[in-house]
Amino acid sequence: MFTLSTVSHDAIAKKIAAHRARVNAELAKLFPQSEPRSLYEPARYILKGAGKRIRPILALMGAEAISGTSKSALPVALAVEVLHNFTLIHDDIMDKADLRHGRPTVHKVWDIDTAILTGDVMHAIAYDLILSTKSARLAQILKIFTENVVTICEGQSFDKEFETRKDVSLDDYLMMISRKTGRLISVALELGGLAADATPAQAKTLRDFGAYIGRAFQVQDDLLDIMAGDKSGKVMGGDVIEGKKTFLLLKAMELAKGKDRALLRSVIVNKGIEKSRVPEVKAVYERCGVLDEAQAFIESDFKQAFRLASKLPNPTGRDALMGFAALVMQRES
Repeated sequence: MFTLSTVSHDAIAKKIAAHRARVNAELAKLFPQSEPRSLYEPARYILKGAGKRIRPILALMGAEAISGTSKSALPVALAVEVLHNFTLIHDDIMDKADLRHGRPTVHKVWDIDTAILTGDVMHAIAYDLILSTKSARLAQILKIFTENVVTICEGQSFDKEFETRKDVSLDDYLMMISRKTGRLISVALELGGLAADATPAQAKTLRDFGAYIGRAFQVQDDLLDIMAGDKSGKVMGGDVIEGKKTFLLLKAMELAKGKDRALLRSVIVNKGIEKSRVPEVKAVYERCGVLDEAQAFIESDFKQAFRLASKLPNPTGRDALMGFAALVMQRES
């Protein structure tokens, strides 16, 4: 089993920092137009946010795991990040979110109409970046990118549907996150690999690696939310307060009985619960064992992903990719 001790922690951290700096420098060059200011200024604003750039870094590392270099993958890496930020603008509108990474969201700084239009132009620029990829596989890259834009929209639509449905199952939830959170991670890796001339089998390995990591990443988010008060000083149980249907809530609904199940059902029916009652829900999770189940689920997906990654051809790039994934999965926020 791969661990961070397999390669130098410092070496991975330096590579990540170099890739992040490279991505940020290139993103800063996008949208140089001054007019109309109301279109391009919001685009520049969101791209200056404090994102970790996980997806473009994965695209670059996916290329390196194939060929040892990421030069050919830079356009697809940037396209994936621009697409990601486009989805964030529209997600924030749908979620009526006021903040993103501690800053006011685009529709709060400007207005909803401006935010929608800014998302639209970012969607177009993402395609322009894809088209600038110097690869004999461009048609395939473009087709995969387009298919996955559709899939991500489907995932977001399911997410919105699930907000009002009271019969969402754990399988429904896992399907939704595989189309939303997981899909953009897997497509970043696949497109990075294809830009580096991955074979069909290698591209599938990267895609499947990303699917496992992406799903584990979201379940980890669910787990961190209820543990936040223990680990980071954040408000514990924001998902419970808002009545979000997470891995923990849906798995606990499968296992809980009596008063415990009634409490969880009330969270779903009432679309949330008072902050003061979050510890009660957490206690139910502990009694049902779903915190341990979530951790086991994360570790299982992580192991499956690393088993796949071990097949990738470039040893240095492969180890760096696995090291980056290991660092991401060890986060506490």
